[in-house]
Amino acid sequence: NEQVFILLLHMSPVSVVCLWAFLQTLKKTPLFDFHRDQGGKMVEFAGWSMPVQYKDSHISSHMHTREHCSIFDVSHMLQTKVHGRDRVKFMESLVVADVAELNENQGTLSLFTNDKGGIIDDLIVTKTDQGYLYVVSNAGCADKDSAHMKAKVAEFKAAGFDVDLEFLDEALIAVQGPSMSRVLQEGLKDDLGKLTFMMSTLATVFGVRDCRVTRCGYTGEDGVEISVPRSKVVELTETLLKNPEVKLAGLGARDSLRLEAGLCLYGNDIDDTTTPVEATLVWTIGKRRRQTKGFPGADIIVPQIKAKTAKKRVGLVSTGPPVRPHTPILSPDGKVIGEVTSGCPSPCLKKNIAMGYVEAAFAKNGTAIQVEVRKKAVPATVSKMPFVPTNYYSG
Repeated sequence: NEQVFILLLHMSPVSVVCLWAFLQTLKKTPLFDFHRDQGGKMVEFAGWSMPVQYKDSHISSHMHTREHCSIFDVSHMLQTKVHGRDRVKFMESLVVADVAELNENQGTLSLFTNDKGGIIDDLIVTKTDQGYLYVVSNAGCADKDSAHMKAKVAEFKAAGFDVDLEFLDEALIAVQGPSMSRVLQEGLKDDLGKLTFMMSTLATVFGVRDCRVTRCGYTGEDGVEISVPRSKVVELTETLLKNPEVKLAGLGARDSLRLEAGLCLYGNDIDDTTTPVEATLVWTIGKRRRQTKGFPGADIIVPQIKAKTAKKRVGLVSTGPPVRPHTPILSPDGKVIGEVTSGCPSPCLKKNIAMGYVEAAFAKNGTAIQVEVRKKAVPATVSKMPFVPTNYYSG
């Protein structure tokens, strides 16, 4: 476009070549050309070229998702099948979830942890009735996660266990918003009302066979993620967009929606130096797992559940200038007590929301603190999350 052309005119030949070389290294989802045809503004994200927004503004896209229905391309996520009779034992050696107690076709949010109790990544693991576990983890951690799982598979096989990994090459789209069920039901034979939050099924969707439909998402709204053959994802997306309720949405809206829902972004709000207890993700640790342990870092994590940690992830609400990541969090008397990890103006609440880590003494909801924005202390309040009530479908 014209802005890019003007930018290129002011760059040196060497810079242009470097920029071109960098852009060529970015991975592309099966919807890449479709995004550009639809006016998607493409940016680098986790090594992928992804749409940050389309012709609509970020706020318009955000509100459309809250009020109607949006499609997000999440094909950059790592999708894995875990096969073998020892697949559950294998998975529980890596994550904090009670995978064994899941019902067939039920999934749960879980965490890969390291020996120091830190979070390697967050993921969703589903126990299917097809004889495998279906795992979806973050694009930015794909290389790390796959290497981590491969190393554990080699260890398990050397010990005589039966387990194998299959990394999928399928596309993945998220259809999110209160209109989702009405929109999607038109393309399903089975009653979508029977598929409750975190349940999964294999289905034909608008004539596209072999789709895995999981009732979950990253927006706080009712929604599904649909794993679909790469060759059919444009067709399915175009079919869904024929419904006037449905629009495309990009990374900008996805980020503000997940923050309103109080959901963590790996690399910002959780990382390999943060424990599940510090991150207020204790609920992801199965009750049986707290007793039997057997996951990496259990001897550090489990005692923290009863003991107080030095820091804790909290929500923050403020007015005035927006609060961004790495903003210092201050006590009422100006002492640095923590740091913001995610922050943005809330399109729904019309105020600034953020999350971050503070010293435990300041973690109680309603505590008055300050945030340092543009070198000025701005009043803020520790707030319960989610900031905007979630609308997950429970039947």
